[in-house]
Amino acid sequence: MSEQPAPASTVRQPLEPTAASAVRAYAARTRENADRLAAVLEDIATNGLPLVEECTPWEELRETHLARLAAQRPAVA
Repeated sequence: MSEQPAPASTVRQPLEPTAASAVRAYAARTRENADRLAAVLEDIATNGLPLVEECTPWEELRETHLARLAAQRPAVA
């Protein structure tokens, strides 16, 4: 994305400080995730794909992620 300022004709509504902090935190997390993905893709481009035997099946990854999400949220009675 471009880091150029918006044109002068664009009127913007400023964010509350807490909202601006939350947006910056989200941007930082998104940037970290993109950097992690880019590193994996660069590794694949340099070294090739890993052997199937060394990979984790997507179903297992999904179940692990769903369990982590369920642990973060209390069950509804």
